[in-house]
This record gives sequence, structure tokens and C-alpha cells, in this order.
Amino acid sequence: MPEISLGYIGLSVSNTEAWTRYGQDFLGLMQAEVGADGSTRFRLDDHAWRLSLHEDGKDDIAYLGFEVAGADELEMLRAALLDSGFTVDDATPELRATRGVIGLLTCTDPEGLAVELYYGPTLATHAPFASPLGVRFMTGEQGLGHVVLSTADLAAFRSFYLDGLGFRLSDTIRMALGPDFAIELEFYHGNPRHHTLAVAPLPVPMPKRTHHIMLQVETLDQVGHALDRAGAQGVRLTQSLGRHSNDQMVSFYCETPSGFELEYGWGALEVDSRTWRTARHDTISSWGHHRL
Repeated sequence: MPEISLGYIGLSVSNTEAWTRYGQDFLGLMQAEVGADGSTRFRLDDHAWRLSLHEDGKDDIAYLGFEVAGADELEMLRAALLDSGFTVDDATPELRATRGVIGLLTCTDPEGLAVELYYGPTLATHAPFASPLGVRFMTGEQGLGHVVLSTADLAAFRSFYLDGLGFRLSDTIRMALGPDFAIELEFYHGNPRHHTLAVAPLPVPMPKRTHHIMLQVETLDQVGHALDRAGAQGVRLTQSLGRHSNDQMVSFYCETPSGFELEYGWGALEVDSRTWRTARHDTISSWGHHRL
């Protein structure tokens, strides 16, 4: 299966103005040109856009876009999804033009989330990325970051993302939710990023499918500066600074204007597919990440 990365995220939001302030003044994103569908968009790098806001009030992820290298790789994903029993459609020319990509397939994951598979994104190298806060994000072949979702049907989730899209298990973490109840978080990679996707198997559906989105920056100091900005701007922290046990990332968590969380971090391990060995962990973090 080809390498796959998280290329873009579409968010359904109730307050675009609040998200714009949050994205520019706190995260350090660069505002992009308005989408053909009227969406508000942001850049993290030389891609024309990575994050798109659609104001319809649901305050959750509306769609995920996963990028592969080219047409042959896209057809490999189509075949694998069909073999796994999922429906795959060719995007309309209008949707392909709106996303600004050369090739685009659409499908739906077992939780009802719209998933778009594509190659050939539009790059804006004529207008170099310039964060209003001087932030540099870790993207490239690793994509824009990672997302953590929940599912009430882990077997179906695995069938779609592992068998269909070719993600591979990096490791697991046992997370205790009480004295007699724990869940096993699973972390999936499709490129050198430790995990592009993680899943929390829960016995009942959650109000939001999204637990958090992660953005990774190039230096530890940029994480520290963001912590200072959170205090100055009244952004609510949800977990303190800490280091994760599995990917070793140093990060903190905060609330987004839509209510789900965002992780802002630095220093994660990278996966070398030739030598990586799957493992399990009994703690989320080696230190820190205390709930606030």
C-alpha cells in the first residue's frame, strides 16, 4: 500500500470569526484565499490550504483529506476499499476544483465521516508561507499533523483505515477511565509521522467524533511561546505540558472554539518502516499532561 498523509481537514464550525482569531493569533496559521465554496481557509506551509472552515454549526470535523503521491497510488486505495466492501466514488469536477487537486475520490468511514482521497494538491510557492507569529510547522511528507477519533465499532474502523487505506499499527496505550474500566487506544501511521490517526474505542457514540487535532512545530521554544499566548489570550488549557510515552512528543492541549481539543507539540519520534516494532504502553505520558 502507498504512503498516505493527512493533507487537509474541513471543519464544521459555529463561529468563523472566533476560529480566525484562534488560528492566526494563537496557533500562528496564515490565512489563505477564500475557497470556491465560500469557506475560510488557512495555510501551514506551501500548500494553498490545509484547514477549511464551514460555518454550519456542528462544531466537529466535516471531512478529512488524505494525500497520496499520484494516480497509481489513488487507484490502489480504490481497489483496496472496494475489496474491503466499501463504496468509493469519483468526485465531481466541481468538488475537485473546489479542493484544488488533480485526482479525487470520495467515501465515508464507518462512523459516517466524509473521507476524501486525492493526489496533486495546489501549491502556493509563488506566495511563500508566512506565519503571522513566525511559527514553522512540521509538515512535508508527514502531512499536516494527526487526528484522534472515537468509534463504537473498532472492527469496522480497522477494516476501513487499515485494510482499505493501508494505515499500519504503530502501538497501543491502555488508558484507565476508572477503577474498573479501561480502553486500548490504537495509533496508526501511513508515513514517517508516528501516527497520522489514532482511535479511541468507546462502548457508545460520543457527541463529537473528534477528540483532538494535533499540530507539530519545529522547536520546543515555539511550544513555550504558544503556552504564553494561551495565557495572554484566555485560551483554556485542557492538559498541562507533558511528554507522551509512545511518540515522545512534548505538548500541551487546549480547547478550540468548537469545543474539541487541539494538541500543540514538538519533538515526536518518526517511524522507519524497515525497523519499527509495534509495542504497547500502560500510561499515556511519561510526565505531565495533567487534566486541568
